Amino acid sequence: MSDKIDKEIEAIKTILTTLQSLDDEVRKNVLDYVLKRINFNPSTVFANQQQLNPGEIFTAEQLINTGGGHDEVHIKQFKETKGPKSAIEMAALVAYFIQYLAPSAERKDKVNVSDLETWFRIADFPLPGSDMKFVLVNTKNAGYFDNVGGGDFKLNAVGYNLIKHNLPRKDNQTSTGKRTKKAAKKATKKVAKKSTKK
Repeated sequence: MSDKIDKEIEAIKTILTTLQSLDDEVRKNVLDYVLKRINFNPSTVFANQQQLNPGEIFTAEQLINTGGGHDEVHIKQFKETKGPKSAIEMAALVAYFIQYLAPSAERKDKVNVSDLETWFRIADFPLPGSDMKFVLVNTKNAGYFDNVGGGDFKLNAVGYNLIKHNLPRKDNQTSTGKRTKKAAKKATKKVAKKSTKK
């Protein structure tokens, strides 16, 4: 699986690098020719689906819904769309991805240490300094996973909502821990001001 993904990423890089140096008309000619050579007809892929506008950027879910197929949703792109800020958020993202967006043969509703290590690497997300077991436990303690035994964890409703609805976070929202620390600092400052007034 990893070798297949590596080849896919390399092919994307090669195509993008080549096309970026060309003007729009030449790019169109190149793409038309290549698609004909490999007998790929985009109109059949997107038949009876919403019309795609050239240059429009779609989320992973939109690519699925337009009939583009799971091959168009790569975990690295999905990670960049959602912008996880910590290993805990990334673990929840991995669980969501392999349950709902991964190729059908690779989908599963549970994650373990091996899954996180594999998908963190494929997504090009930094591996944590500590054992990946702690990431699983910390993600559970954060409320995003349920422990189903045997070293397996399952994304729960809170984790689902985090990935589906709450990421990417707005600039003024980071992790729950950071929001809590900011609130604590504000409360401390207020108490300090009151005490100096007295």
